[in-house]
Amino acid sequence: MNAPGVAVADNGQDAKLVRAIGLGSAILFVVGSVIGSGIFLTTGGMAAVIPSASLLLLAWTLGGVLAITGGLTYAEMGAMFPRSGGVYVFLREAYGPLPAFLYGWVAMLVVLSGGIAAVAVGFAEYLSYFVPAISQAGVLLSVPTPFGPFVLTASKLAAVGAIVALGAINYVGVRSGNLVNVVMTAAKVAGLAALPVMAIIAARVVPEFTPVVPPDLPRPVASFGIAMIAVLWTYEAWYFVTYAAGEIKDPQRNVPRALVGGIAALTTIYLVVNVAYLFALSIDEMRGVTRIAERAATTLAGPGGAQFVALTVVLSTFGCNAAAILAGSRLLFAMASDGVFLPAARSVHPRYRTPHVAIVALTTWSALLALSGTYEQLFTYVMFISILFSVACGLALFRLRSKMPNHPRPYRTWGYPVVPIVFVMGSVAFVLNTLVERPFESLAGLGFLVLGLPAYWYWRRQPVSVS
Repeated sequence: MNAPGVAVADNGQDAKLVRAIGLGSAILFVVGSVIGSGIFLTTGGMAAVIPSASLLLLAWTLGGVLAITGGLTYAEMGAMFPRSGGVYVFLREAYGPLPAFLYGWVAMLVVLSGGIAAVAVGFAEYLSYFVPAISQAGVLLSVPTPFGPFVLTASKLAAVGAIVALGAINYVGVRSGNLVNVVMTAAKVAGLAALPVMAIIAARVVPEFTPVVPPDLPRPVASFGIAMIAVLWTYEAWYFVTYAAGEIKDPQRNVPRALVGGIAALTTIYLVVNVAYLFALSIDEMRGVTRIAERAATTLAGPGGAQFVALTVVLSTFGCNAAAILAGSRLLFAMASDGVFLPAARSVHPRYRTPHVAIVALTTWSALLALSGTYEQLFTYVMFISILFSVACGLALFRLRSKMPNHPRPYRTWGYPVVPIVFVMGSVAFVLNTLVERPFESLAGLGFLVLGLPAYWYWRRQPVSVS
């Protein structure tokens, strides 16, 4: 840290918000934003693509390394611009309003809202473990539409209920939303910690770490790249804390610390949990298993272990969305403050001091996606775009060093320029791999991105009123 005493300059609408998130809460915010359902679900699918204990652990390690290099890269920009909006602000300052808007467009309509919807559906599925009526009710309503039948189920209603409840919690104050995230994050980390404890007490198999690359694995590099896409999405959202920088205490110091500390904690958690899976199940038993954590816990501790994991997932998904709604609404707030989103979304509630309209907008759209059931396909389409914007944001650091050499930098990226180059090159590798292995989804994502251009031009023509 180069300038711990630098004062925070609250710009525009941010001055109306409350800086209520301390360093400890910010670190938990990073962890809570990321750990949703991915760590409980992805390893089985990865084992089907790369059936090697060594390659599995290597993939999770590289995912952590890429996230940490990204965190160190974003940390400098977060300290430079400690305002609501995070990555959107970094891109705006580096490249101008259009690239920033296109990032926000994709994040707003699909990545953030679709992620919230997906996690909420996962919450409902695991909640049905304890409330069987959610799954037993079946189809409540089916209505034909030009795009296929719209089906309403009890599970979808439970997902919508969770989203609305979290939206209400965030509406009445950043402290209440942050408190839910802190409590839920602590609970799910404790639940995840139980898996390695079970593995130590009741280890069932001994992992085989050689050969590293199975002799019968076709196209090992491409297969490893496909598995890495799952890893990157499981690490996705480590940068959400930058969206809420306008409400973090002493953000020039705490945003970089939260990024590095939170990502380091995540990497450790993911590696330890995956080692536990390897001591519970053989690679052949892991292949293609969706609920890998539940299968491992059942093997180690019987039905009680499965119940414990189900409860952990319920808490994990609920807490993940608490952080996502808090972060995502601040992105919409920042965009509206720039005049490129619904003008009302820049309003701050006079009593609760929250961007209440942005919260309602994000909650409503996420709930509709959860009801529609189409968000999973949309989420797949933007995988390519999300990683592409990681490349753009990594390069933004170099552009800002050139464009704003005298701008105060309370934190400078450790290992510059090597660390950001590693982040950018790693992201480029996954962009190219995704384009080759998933061309339809990649091109569809680009098409969706282009649809943001008319919206940008429309909102830029509207007068920005002061609220």
